[in-house]
Amino acid sequence: MQAFQALKILGKNREDYQFADFALRGLSLDSRTVALDYCFVAINGANRDGSGFIQAAIDKGARLIVYEQDNKPVKLKAADRVVFVEVDNARISAGKLAAEYFHNPGAKLNSIGITGTNGKTTISYLIEHILRTNGLNSGIIGTIQYKISDHIVPAINTTPDAIKLQHLLRQMVEHNLSHNIMEVSSHALDQHRVEGIKFKTAVFTNLTHDHLDYHKTREEYFAAKATLFSGLSIDSTAIINSDDPYAEKLKQLTKAKVISYAVNDKTAEIRAKDIVLDLTKTSFTLVWDKTEYLIQTNLIGRYNVYNLLAAIGAAMAEGISISQIKASLKTIEQVRGRLERIKHDQGFEVFIDYAHTDDALRNVLSTLRELKPNQLITVFGCGGDRDQKKRGLMGNIASRLSDFVILTNDNPRSEDPLRIIEQIKSGFLEQFKAYEIIPQRDKAIQRACGLAGQRDFVLIAGKGHETNQVFKDKTIEFDDKKIALKFLTENGQ
Repeated sequence: MQAFQALKILGKNREDYQFADFALRGLSLDSRTVALDYCFVAINGANRDGSGFIQAAIDKGARLIVYEQDNKPVKLKAADRVVFVEVDNARISAGKLAAEYFHNPGAKLNSIGITGTNGKTTISYLIEHILRTNGLNSGIIGTIQYKISDHIVPAINTTPDAIKLQHLLRQMVEHNLSHNIMEVSSHALDQHRVEGIKFKTAVFTNLTHDHLDYHKTREEYFAAKATLFSGLSIDSTAIINSDDPYAEKLKQLTKAKVISYAVNDKTAEIRAKDIVLDLTKTSFTLVWDKTEYLIQTNLIGRYNVYNLLAAIGAAMAEGISISQIKASLKTIEQVRGRLERIKHDQGFEVFIDYAHTDDALRNVLSTLRELKPNQLITVFGCGGDRDQKKRGLMGNIASRLSDFVILTNDNPRSEDPLRIIEQIKSGFLEQFKAYEIIPQRDKAIQRACGLAGQRDFVLIAGKGHETNQVFKDKTIEFDDKKIALKFLTENGQ
């Protein structure tokens, strides 16, 4: 892409800028990755002002600098032949530039976006499985990883920045994939990371307490999620959980065709009834278009019924028949770190789950309660530098639904781990005394497994698929599943 083409995309007249006759060799939001003839877009991060990195970008070879008024460059050296462009919103500009630079890959893919507090990852893998088993190949962009055919890229953010995202979409096109299935976080929507992507289908799971350290209020959080649906065109489809209190608002905000799904709302187009749960499978009756179908799957848990309904709705929007969907769901595998059952032979059950909100923890513990364990032992903590209000809420849920709780570290980051634990404990029911505090997470996991007896359940919550643990001064390798398996193997019969 030529620099003068970038000016046009940004709504600027070429004649107003000197030195714009050169080819851009790359785009970057990070001055450390800039090279010769790059475009550097200066944005403000959570803790840093983008203008502070403009000089570093120029020193590394950037020749097109895009900035907002607040990031206006001052006192720069060696800026000869560098083009400076002021824009109203640098994040939106980054998305537009990236889409053009990578030849608008989003226009060549059927994009399915999934947003909501809980369930996004599971739904994305369910949709991918249904499409793949019916001859449609998809890429996945989400919390666990970015998956393009057989190529796996570790995920840094649930939804990557606009430039990284458009690059991933370009790779999907080059691998001849037909669909892009992506988790769309509220941060990504608020920060315009999905700018330039036209979504064919959008899925809303639910909205509960989370990310209020960023969005401040529940209404601001909802407003960010809602932009995915208000941006849908009339030929798109919105798959909406009508059991959620925010469903009606979403329906009113979108021009898209709406397909609602529910367990409780009997007016929903897609509905589940007669749900039967056990330790290894789930079955329910799917009601669609006044016809009933028996659905059976290896996924367990009532909340997974919602995930299944959402995936069924999205697959139907892609033209896949109910009979094809039914066949696909029989072969679905466990999603990593999502109520993942660890296989061993010691007479009790161990589950790993990513639950890191009060609603997610409630869902998982309620599901395990329905399976009637002798005793339910929960191990969890809360992340540092994140929404503190949910800590007491999670403590309250754990004390209500667990027989025994072990409070430990999650990713404490820059916070005092013991202070986080005390905030969780402050939410315990007053009469709840069946708990221990073991900050070292590996020892907490070992203690929980050591306490478990016949027909007991151990839930290790909060980190799920993650493979490291973040402290103030270091990041270490840490995998809940590996720690649990190591202990179970060493102490097995």
